[in-house]
Amino acid sequence: MARETILYISDKTTCSDSVSVALKTAGYEVVSTKSTMQAIALLFILHPVAAAVLHSQEGEQTSLDVARGLRAVRPDVPIVVLCRDPIDRLPPCVDACVSTREPLANLTSGLKSLLTAKQVSSYENAF
Repeated sequence: MARETILYISDKTTCSDSVSVALKTAGYEVVSTKSTMQAIALLFILHPVAAAVLHSQEGEQTSLDVARGLRAVRPDVPIVVLCRDPIDRLPPCVDACVSTREPLANLTSGLKSLLTAKQVSSYENAF
């Protein structure tokens, strides 16, 4: 069985941080980038991307701007934003928000739930 691919966009100086390691440990294939433009290009090329995880050190608004761009390109790809503080009301361009103050297990379990729900929905829509 092929591993699901997660597109990880982070503006940290290195993309091989603990989030990437946690995603790989959870069994996902991880494609990392620091560039928003490269992330959008990757969504055109990597059609089997299961989800995108955004982590901006510059703040929540930067992540939401990137999410809007990604959603415009591939509305079918779930987007998870890592934020310092939880977002009360998720904008339509974001499927989930996970606080960076929580254990990374919350990210991986939330991502798994999101992808499972997407698969069930796709299956139900097929009939």
